[in-house]
Amino acid sequence: MHKHIFLLPAVLAATLSFTACSNAPKGDNAAITDAQKPGSTATGQSFVVDTGSSRVKFIGYGIGKNHPGNFHLSSGIVAVDGNRVSGGEFVININSMEMEQKEAMFQSKLRPHLLSGDFFDAAKFGTAKFVITKVEAYAGDGKDTSIVAGANFSVSGNLTLKGDTKNVTFPAKIDLDENTLKAKGNFNIDRRQWQMAYGNDKTLGDKFISETVNIKLDLEAKK
Repeated sequence: MHKHIFLLPAVLAATLSFTACSNAPKGDNAAITDAQKPGSTATGQSFVVDTGSSRVKFIGYGIGKNHPGNFHLSSGIVAVDGNRVSGGEFVININSMEMEQKEAMFQSKLRPHLLSGDFFDAAKFGTAKFVITKVEAYAGDGKDTSIVAGANFSVSGNLTLKGDTKNVTFPAKIDLDENTLKAKGNFNIDRRQWQMAYGNDKTLGDKFISETVNIKLDLEAKK
């Protein structure tokens, strides 16, 4: 009897971990390091981000649930030198958060909670910023293949959230013609790196919230 009682917490923890993992959105695992200095000065032609058509989508998840939403960009610019991206930066409007789930609970409870000090603390940190530090050619080798179809570049940049800055590296598909640049990315980050650890405790049962957040970038910039 006692043996089974002692085993119960381990079984519950394993079940919780499996359920959380099986519910995770698919994305590339972004490499996260300390903030980095740009490898070179941004040169070349400037492309201005179309804030109307560009989006930063996020998906947070827990036990048996996930919650997708979107942020709008306040501004953004990309420097292109020849056929390569030489730099750029984007400002994300945190208060522009839109939850894709339109039920009243998500709009009146979840959204304000995500904007509160437990998560983004939007009253104090109304914007986030991503500054490109390096862009290199990307080629999957079978062991390291991006979930983004046709990914052709590895993008590194300093992401500032809630006043904390970390460097994030992820594969992206960047298409460039004479007048337009389009970029897509799909990657996972650990929100705890930016002081957002609320709910990340597996003893919370079905109230557990994973530390992993999926980010999907869909950007368009024009000369």
